[in-house]
Amino acid sequence: MRPDRDLINIGWFSSGRGEGSRGLLSFIKARIDDGLLNANIQFVFSNRSKGEFAGSDAFLDLTDRLGIPMFTFSSDAYRQNYTGSRNARREDYDKEVLHILSGQMPDICVLAGYMLILSEGMCSRFPFINLHPALPDGPIGTWQQVIWDLISSRAKKTGSMTHLATSQVDRGPVISYCTNSIVGTPFDEAWSEISGKNLESIRNNLGEDLLLFQLIRQSGYSQEPYLIYETLNAISEGRIDLDNSETSNNSSNPLPLCLDEEITRSMLRDGLI
Repeated sequence: MRPDRDLINIGWFSSGRGEGSRGLLSFIKARIDDGLLNANIQFVFSNRSKGEFAGSDAFLDLTDRLGIPMFTFSSDAYRQNYTGSRNARREDYDKEVLHILSGQMPDICVLAGYMLILSEGMCSRFPFINLHPALPDGPIGTWQQVIWDLISSRAKKTGSMTHLATSQVDRGPVISYCTNSIVGTPFDEAWSEISGKNLESIRNNLGEDLLLFQLIRQSGYSQEPYLIYETLNAISEGRIDLDNSETSNNSSNPLPLCLDEEITRSMLRDGLI
């Protein structure tokens, strides 16, 4: 590990719904343990408590096995017992979360499958980075919506980005991104299968079983852990400066930072490309 890197303390927020949430946490923890990322996962917070869902139970069990301090506070239980307005509930829930985390001082928090929208109070307390499966000028919404928008516009490339989280979903300043082509092999044959066909009919009949849909999703899904990893690396190295109120990097190029080269090197090292 290079001595010029500053160790960063990470807060990890996740609802832990499925395999992807477990995989991303394991991926980053393994990079830390292997000396590839100068960081410490200070804590994991989940808005689901043990016994609520099988997926989140598996995530909480994983967190325990990895030896990471864990905090939980059920948003479902809180919602059922709350008597105020929806907007007030979000603020009040986050106040309770901040009280639970009052002893924690992360340098950066990662939203990794955290299914709640953060309040202004939460965003002003900690810097959060969020992953969005599209380019900075690409579609917004869920990853499913993004893919259908890409297909509808016959896009030639896509990617993923990380941005600072705000209370407005997918609207915070972008800090890093990566790109990937969705033409050429094996995409061209999948594009030709839907040429001249009604997209709405395809969505209704095939939905996410559409080969093109699956190929686009897989191409981005394989890159996303590496984008989080290389973004945290860039923060540790000072190439992304989150202490500045105007997020900047220390090179001659302004943010957002394109991490294509770093991600390619990492994936080559892991034998994925």
